[in-house]
Amino acid sequence: MGREIVRRPYEAAYPFTLVLNGQARRDLPWNAGQDAILNEAAFEEARAAVASWPGYAPTPLRSLEGLAAEAAVAELHYKDEAGRFGLGSFKALGGAYAVARLLCRELSARLGIPVSMQDIASGRFADAAAGITVSCATDGNHGRAVAWGAWRFGCRCVIFIHASVSEHRQRAMEAFGAEVRRTAETYDDCQRLSRELAASEGWFIVSDTTGPGCGDEVPRDVMQGYEISAWEACNALDAPPTHVFLQTGVGGFAAAVAGQITRRWGSSRPLVILADPDRAACWLESFRIGAPTPVTGSLDTLMAGLACGEVSSLAWSILRDHADAVMAIDDSAAVEMMRRLARPRGRDPEIIAGESAVAGLAALMAAASDAEVRAVLKLDGNSRVLVFGTEGATDPELYRELVDTVPAGLDA
Repeated sequence: MGREIVRRPYEAAYPFTLVLNGQARRDLPWNAGQDAILNEAAFEEARAAVASWPGYAPTPLRSLEGLAAEAAVAELHYKDEAGRFGLGSFKALGGAYAVARLLCRELSARLGIPVSMQDIASGRFADAAAGITVSCATDGNHGRAVAWGAWRFGCRCVIFIHASVSEHRQRAMEAFGAEVRRTAETYDDCQRLSRELAASEGWFIVSDTTGPGCGDEVPRDVMQGYEISAWEACNALDAPPTHVFLQTGVGGFAAAVAGQITRRWGSSRPLVILADPDRAACWLESFRIGAPTPVTGSLDTLMAGLACGEVSSLAWSILRDHADAVMAIDDSAAVEMMRRLARPRGRDPEIIAGESAVAGLAALMAAASDAEVRAVLKLDGNSRVLVFGTEGATDPELYRELVDTVPAGLDA
């Protein structure tokens, strides 16, 4: 169990809980087990495949000088995933890539010949692909990516969503031909239901987390696709960051970023600080206990894309060693960061960020405002911080309600 620091609403402008990960060290090597999950050969395969898709381009890395000054750090860079393939989030890198990989494997087995990624992308075996159904549970963005991948590569798609997923996000999945089924349960209950039905119907689960019935191969493919965002960000920086703040959910994206920076910089890697919603703080509870630990209840956070009660076991295998701390922040902090990005100060660019995009940035601002946490995390005037804006306004109606403004470029 690591050290814990708590700041309640009456004690801080940005209330939070911080737990240090007592098992992580920057000098821990990238081990064989981690390399079996994420490795350079698989990453290069994913990067080459995704880069060949029409519409691929690296998303921008934006310098936020105004917020950096407010946080009293030297640099703050924001990797803006809002424009990724026109889907509004980084998820296209993982969900769609995993669909393509699954089709390669399944069609190769059914047809008895090697089926390549190029074959899948070109529609060479479209008739056979049409007989395959992929499925997943989602808070919105992952399902949209899986639906887009199924539409692009020619297979059928069934998506399960829980009660708090917005109608706009449901319509976005249906626009790609997916059948969307809504349940009254939480995200984790949705996951279990989708696995049960997939097993009975002969569907293939394209999940971004591990669990019964879905194995490790597909979640590994999802994470390998996510790593492209980290690779792009690292390549665009003039100097390595000293700190990376990452929102969590089940942890697949955070683990992919941690994998890229650890393999790239080794013991000189930046400090990695995770960010949980305080109402779905499964990573905070797991670091507090020292083992994967689910949290229960409604998980009713505004940051719906992070409303997960159980960590991915694959992500745990990586973040246990290579994530140094976790912070839990409340919904109001996320809304404040959305508004700050939409109404920038100084020379900062105007940025449209969804409610699940800004947890890492909110955690940074909370940490930067507290002298004790600054010291613990070695956050100072020389720090170079990287955060990831993992989605844009994927629900424009909710965005308008929360931010009370309509930045240029926001779609209806």
